[in-house]
Amino acid sequence: MLEEAPGICVMPVRGLGEIAPGDDLAAHLAAVLGPAQDAQDAQMLRDGDVLVVTQKVVSKAEGRIVPLDHDDEAAKVALVEAESVRVLRRRGSLLITETTHGFICANAGIDLSNVAEGTAALLPVDPDRSARRLRADLRRHLDVEVAVIISDTFGRTWRQGVTDVAIGSAGLVAVLDLRGTLDAMGRELNATTVCLADELAGAADLVMGKATNTAAAIIRGCPAHFFGDGSVTDDIVRGPADDLFR
Repeated sequence: MLEEAPGICVMPVRGLGEIAPGDDLAAHLAAVLGPAQDAQDAQMLRDGDVLVVTQKVVSKAEGRIVPLDHDDEAAKVALVEAESVRVLRRRGSLLITETTHGFICANAGIDLSNVAEGTAALLPVDPDRSARRLRADLRRHLDVEVAVIISDTFGRTWRQGVTDVAIGSAGLVAVLDLRGTLDAMGRELNATTVCLADELAGAADLVMGKATNTAAAIIRGCPAHFFGDGSVTDDIVRGPADDLFR
C-alpha cells in the first residue's frame, strides 16, 4: 500500500533576483532559502522538500545565453535547427523539433522571453546533470536533503495551452509505477504509470507564473515514496522504439 500524501503545499520562492551568466545559482538560492530569524519561516528549505527551478535561470547561470536578433526570422530558424537533431514539422518560422536531449518541442526549447534584448536562452546541455549538481550544492550550503526539478514550459500534442513540465530532475522518482497495485475498487492496475515530475512541475508553475520574475518554488508535504533515484532522460523521454507517432 502506497503512503498517501496528507496534503501538499506549493510556495513561491521570493527574493531570488536576477541571475547572470556564471553566477553560482545554488549560492543565490541558499541566500534566500537558508535559516531565518523565524524558525517557522515557510521559505526556509527543509528536508523532504521538492525545489522546482525554471530552466531560464539554470540556462543563465550555465552561460546558455547566445546573441540573436529577435527580428531576424532566418537567424531564429538557423539557431533552432542548430539546436535540433531532427525537424518534425514546419509552419512558417515555427518548427517542431527533436532536441539533442530527445525532447519534442517547439523551436528546440529556445526562449526569447525574460532575456535581454538581442539574446536568446538555450536549454541546458544536460538538465538532469544540472538538477543533480544543484541538489548536491544545496546540500553543501544548507545541509538539507531535497529533490530538485528543472522545469520548462511546453505545449502538448492535441491540447490547447501550455504547461510546465520537468526537463531535469534529481532525488525524485520521476515516473511513479503503479502497476500491480490496487485501485479504489480493489482491482489490480496493469498499465498505470504517473509522470510525477511533470505533475509537480505543473503545480509549481501555478505559483511562479509567466511574468512575475518568480523563478523557483518549494513543494512541501510529498510522501516518502515520491523520493528516490530517477531522471527525465532515463525515465520520462519516450524512445523512438516506443513512440507510435515518429
